[in-house]
Amino acid sequence: MLEDRKFFHPITAEYNPYRSLRNTPYPVVGASPWQIIGPADAVTMSTSQPFVGRHTPVVGAGAGLRQYDLGVVEGRGYVGYAWLKTTGEPRARVSLTLAWGDAETACATVQLDGVGRAYARFPFAFTAGATTDKARLEIRVQEAPVAIGTLSLMPADHVEGMRADTLALLKDLAAPIYRWPGGNFVSGYDWRDGVGDRDRRPPRTNPAWTGVEHNDFGMHEFIRFCQLVGAEPWITVNTGFGDAYSAAAQLEYCNGAPETHYGTQRARNGVAQPFGVKYWGIGNEMWGAWQLGYMSLDHYVLKQNWVVDKMREVDPDIFCISSGNAGPWSTGLLQHCADHMDAIAEHFYCQERPGLLAHVRQIPDNIRSKAEFHRRARAEMPHLAGKDIRIAMTEWNYWYGPHAFGELGTRYFLKDALGIAAGVHEYARQSDLIHSAFYAQTVNVIGAIKVSRRNAAFETTGLVLKLYRHHFGELPAATQTTGLLDAQAAWSKDRKTLTLGIVNARLEPTTVPLKLSGVQLKGTGTRWQIAGADPQAYNDPDEPARVVIEEQRLDRVGETLELAPCSVTVFAFDVRGQ
Repeated sequence: MLEDRKFFHPITAEYNPYRSLRNTPYPVVGASPWQIIGPADAVTMSTSQPFVGRHTPVVGAGAGLRQYDLGVVEGRGYVGYAWLKTTGEPRARVSLTLAWGDAETACATVQLDGVGRAYARFPFAFTAGATTDKARLEIRVQEAPVAIGTLSLMPADHVEGMRADTLALLKDLAAPIYRWPGGNFVSGYDWRDGVGDRDRRPPRTNPAWTGVEHNDFGMHEFIRFCQLVGAEPWITVNTGFGDAYSAAAQLEYCNGAPETHYGTQRARNGVAQPFGVKYWGIGNEMWGAWQLGYMSLDHYVLKQNWVVDKMREVDPDIFCISSGNAGPWSTGLLQHCADHMDAIAEHFYCQERPGLLAHVRQIPDNIRSKAEFHRRARAEMPHLAGKDIRIAMTEWNYWYGPHAFGELGTRYFLKDALGIAAGVHEYARQSDLIHSAFYAQTVNVIGAIKVSRRNAAFETTGLVLKLYRHHFGELPAATQTTGLLDAQAAWSKDRKTLTLGIVNARLEPTTVPLKLSGVQLKGTGTRWQIAGADPQAYNDPDEPARVVIEEQRLDRVGETLELAPCSVTVFAFDVRGQ
């Protein structure tokens, strides 16, 4: 819950923490969010044996620190801890206060006694007395100067450091695989910063975006997260500022036996058994001039092959996904790296476009365009015959609008949900060539789930992903449509259910004929619908849901289907025989 809990930014008398997105509820911190309580010179930043990072704040007797804008809910518990030591007298006392208002009684205070000359971890707990996004945490020192190594504050129901409400939605989403750590971020990321004692992991300037990366969520946390939500882990290695030896070391840390050099380190950090990570991304968007470590295609071909060679020396069974971009870059990789990849990544994002249908069609049109490029490329490269190098669409989404949820925290609307559903249909049509597709991204940013300080909710696009994950079939079936609808059928894995997804990108209801060939229905089924009269309808975690999934049991399936305006509908038909 705390910004800059490891004190990356020096605490100064000038309290001015925000550097961008100042006029939103989630501004970007660019200086210390900790305000000094007491005289300006009561806090110094000590560089002598800092607890973590470059320096540690030392707070004088009678002074303290506070942080504002914390979200709390009345009656809920909050837990935390502080690493503390004195720098003067043998013993000191520290008080911590969680305040949810300005009245003297609108707070709870705990005393931490026995702070000595060696760092010790002091736990604390509070129960909030009101609901607010303007709570504050204060830490005050009595008797002697105290060094504050690091602080933590979390909801009491957190799951191994992760928010329980967000984790519950991610379990409900049931995504089969997650990619980490990104994204442009990975080209400046050192995986070693994300292992070991979380409180001692160094905070770093975010290499790709703004803010600070405190490395609290690293390799072990990612693997554990995947275990908790039932997903497969996919790790991307740094081919920007990183090299083949770092990538091979990272792989050995994950998959090496306990007696290997890096496997021993993993065991020392609490996990003796190898993680067994199969999927590995080889860099991210190395074709882009914005990318850290960007290089020409000729140079990157050498690096890509070098990295994969070194990684396969560690584990020859990994599945390598190279970083492509339809055009000369992907053509070059397919030409020169075919023996060093199992799939090739593609990315695309769409902006807002006038007209509902035109806005929706952007997503499937981009998917089809990527597939058509690769079909042509493969036809022109005889050496690819017999090689099953398919596309991994590792980033795809809409990306436009104001940042309502912090940096890149764009909001999604019902019209975007229609586009994502049409995209799922197109992936089914192109599934002979497209190996996998990774909606980017997960939480906040351009994510399928949005969280505020106190609540979490599915975006409209997240509802579509959840709907299709749970109820759309796995085996695409030939589908023909006419008019302005986008439809695709798919069988369940056991072929006992035929599913049909339909996107109606019009503002009027419609009735469509249903004609089936080679299958007999029982006449019963289920319908799930995401619909609304307003294409601009959206969900907000702090407000009642405007866009939902509606479920209806069908006792009679006839020769026509009724579709709501501006809707995504999935039908599951019970099958009598084929």
